[in-house]
Parts: sequence; C-alpha cells; structure tokens
Amino acid sequence: MVKLGVVGILSDLDDAALADVEKHVRRRVFQGGSEIIESEGDSSDVFLILSGGVRVVNYSVSGREVTLEEIGVGGCVGHLAAIDGEPRSACVLAKGLTEVGMMNPASFETVIKNHPTVAWRVIRELARIVRASTRRIVDVSTLGANERVIAEIFRLAQSVVTDDGQAIIAPVPVHSDLAGKVSTSRETVARVFGSLARQGIVLKKGDSLVIPDIDQLEALLGSAVG
Repeated sequence: MVKLGVVGILSDLDDAALADVEKHVRRRVFQGGSEIIESEGDSSDVFLILSGGVRVVNYSVSGREVTLEEIGVGGCVGHLAAIDGEPRSACVLAKGLTEVGMMNPASFETVIKNHPTVAWRVIRELARIVRASTRRIVDVSTLGANERVIAEIFRLAQSVVTDDGQAIIAPVPVHSDLAGKVSTSRETVARVFGSLARQGIVLKKGDSLVIPDIDQLEALLGSAVG
C-alpha cells in the first residue's frame, strides 16, 4: 500500500501523524481517462494522488479542451471546493491507472487543524496555483500562439536544465496536450516544433526532446516577444 507520506502537503508528518491522517482517508483507483472530478459538480472531496497522475482541464465556449495543469504523484486536487464549498472550477481526469486518497471536507478540516504543517503546505499550494493562473492569463493576453508554445517549452526546459545549459524533456510533449496547455491548436504546436528543429534549437532523440542550449531558446523567445 502506497504511504500517504508521498503526498506533498503531508510530507512533514511523522509516522504517528500519518497514521492519524490515514483514518480520514478513503482510497480509490481510477482507470486512465476516467473523470475524477466533474467541472461545476457539487462534490467537495479532496484527492491526494498516490500513484499515476491527473490532468486538470476546462472547456472553452466552443467546447475545446484546455489543459490547465498536469499533476503527478504527491499532488493534491479538489481542495478549493473543500475550503469554500463552491462548485468545482475544473474537470480532473486520470492520465493512467491512478490511485488516490480521498477526504471529505470535514475530514480535511480536521487534518488541517490537527496538523498545522499541513495547513501551511496547503497555503503554499494555493499560492502556487494563483501564480500559475496569473502567468497563464498574462501569456494568453500578451503573447501570440507561436510564442505561447515556445514559452511553454522554455518552462519545461527550465525545470530540467543542467549546469552546462542543456535540457532534456522526457517524454517528448504530446502536441495535443501542449496545445491544450497554451490554448492553441495541435497544428500550431507541430509547426513551432518543426521550426525550432530546423534551427537546431530542439532535437528529438528517441523519446526525449533535447534543448542543447537553453539560453538560445530563451533568446529566441525574448526576440519573438520583443
């Protein structure tokens, strides 16, 4: 059984505290593609991702799916509704076979009150969500579609860049997934990838995307934005 300690908001707890939290958790496994949270739904459970991963998505007026975030093992979703009691603000889908720990709002509140470090980590997670949302709003408001694709590749590269300035993103981002993240089409993503490859800024090696020099990618982005 996967231990709750893998979850970020619970990572500061010792074994005794985790055992206490376990009393409030119900475990469930979702198949890939299954809907874990329905957008605008009135459920309010918190979901702790113990294995697998999820996609947080929303839909445009035209019905196009927009990926807001992908969250892996250790993440937490659903805490906004548990805190304010409002309808869900997005849909959450299992990316593959995914095990979650579920807490209803009352249990979530009890855990937070009994374990102050959990409350602080939840606050930090909410701050991260606000920052990410602000960044997305600015990008959509100020950047063209091509620049949004480049900016997202740059962000992915930043998280895995090495001391020599090289970044390896594995696996290669799926064009449709990347398109959903930056509110554009799969064809636009493919076109940008092709252009970057012809310039030698990105290279596909096996199932990985290699950026030989992240500074070159950043300079291109700066030039495009400027």
